[in-house]
Amino acid sequence: MPASVLIVEDEPAILELIAINLQHAGFDTLRAKSAEEANRLLGDVLPDLVLLDWMLPGQSGLALARRLRGDARTKEMPLIFLTARADETDKLAGLESGADDYVTKPFSTKELVARIRAVLRRRKPQYGDEPVDVAGLMLDPAAHRVTGNGLPLALGPTEFRLLHYLLTHPNRVYSRAQLLDEVWGDHVFIEERTVDVHIRRLRQALSPSGHDALIETVRGSGYALRPVIATPIAARSSG
Repeated sequence: MPASVLIVEDEPAILELIAINLQHAGFDTLRAKSAEEANRLLGDVLPDLVLLDWMLPGQSGLALARRLRGDARTKEMPLIFLTARADETDKLAGLESGADDYVTKPFSTKELVARIRAVLRRRKPQYGDEPVDVAGLMLDPAAHRVTGNGLPLALGPTEFRLLHYLLTHPNRVYSRAQLLDEVWGDHVFIEERTVDVHIRRLRQALSPSGHDALIETVRGSGYALRPVIATPIAARSSG
């Protein structure tokens, strides 16, 4: 599932240029020409990152950034300023408002894409392309391949995304609602018990290598991936 970027920019030509380049780079894009329009969009959809101009009609981008950081729903959402304000005091104000990066105009679209990917790798590692290896369970996002102790494992697309998220966020307990928001997207309205179905399918897919034991059910709270060495099937069956 591609990462989504909300572009908040009031100049139509720049907005179009950014959107086209991000789409060519594999991102989904949302567009807003003002802070007020961005607020309306954010009420329905939570993007993976916001690219924000400072000088907007009505409420400024700086005010919007501060509001997003003060809202429990959006406070962890990655945020990059893209603005003509290049003074050091402006950069400091932008970063102190909670922005993850600050890019000044004029800008290179290649650099902008690289900056977005860098922030997503840091803040949302499940969108990275680097292979993840936990206790012999390896997931390669670029090749869309999973192996357990070298044994190829077949996962459906949803189970692949779910495993990637859990592997990049080990030892943390996530509720069903949190997993729905992070793996399916908070704009997808499905039953929370759907998570249980996909966890069960994921465990079945990991069982040939014994790595189903990595996924823990935390009663009353949700699920976690514990990076412990899975016991091989032969050793478990001989005990």
